[in-house]
Amino acid sequence: MTDKVMENNKVGIIGEVISDFEFSHEVFGEGFYMVNVSVNRLSNQPDIIPLMVSERLVDVTKSCVGMMVEASGQFRSYNRHEGTKNRLVLSIFVREWEYVEDDREIGKTNQIFLEGFICKPPIYRKTPLGREIADLLVAVNRPYGKSDYIPCIAWGRNARYAATFQVGAKLRIWGRVQSREYMKKIGENEGEKRIAYEVSVSKLEYEAE
Repeated sequence: MTDKVMENNKVGIIGEVISDFEFSHEVFGEGFYMVNVSVNRLSNQPDIIPLMVSERLVDVTKSCVGMMVEASGQFRSYNRHEGTKNRLVLSIFVREWEYVEDDREIGKTNQIFLEGFICKPPIYRKTPLGREIADLLVAVNRPYGKSDYIPCIAWGRNARYAATFQVGAKLRIWGRVQSREYMKKIGENEGEKRIAYEVSVSKLEYEAE
C-alpha cells in the first residue's frame, strides 16, 4: 500500500544549492534539515525551492553551497502556527540526493506529478492584460491517513478547464514547482516580503464523480 500511495506525489529537481543546512526537527532520533536550491526556468528567472533532507541521506555538517544537486522525493505541506493563524508551509521531502554536473536540459530540471482531490472550489480570474488563471488546492493522500495540501496554478486553456472542476473530484497534474514573491500586509502601512510555493500546471486530467 505504501508504494502505491507514494506514486501519487513525485517530484524531481536539478539546481544549485544556495544555503547551508538548517536544522528543522527530529523524528525518532533522525534529524531533518532545510536547504534552498535555485532551479533555472526557461526564462532564466530561477525558482528558489526549499528541500527537507535527512541527516542519514546527506552529510549536513558540510556546506555544499554552489554545488549542483539532483534531488527527488515528494512535495509536502504542513500547517505552522503563527499567532492565532495557521500558515501552509511547503517543501520537497527528499528521498534521493546526488551531486551532478551542470549540463542538464533546463526543461527537465523541475518536474512534478500529483494525483489527488480538489478540496475547495477553483478560483478563476483574469489578469489586467487578459491572461486567464485558475487557482486550485489539491489534497494528495499520504500513508497513515495523512494528506498534503498543494496549491496549483493553471493558465490559459487549462485555467478555463480547471474552473469547471467540482470539489471532491479526482485530479492528475503534471507541471513544475515554482516560487513567487509577494507582499504580506502586517499593519496599516506595513508589509512583509514572503515567498509562496505552488505547482505551475502544464497538463491535467480530471475525473468527474
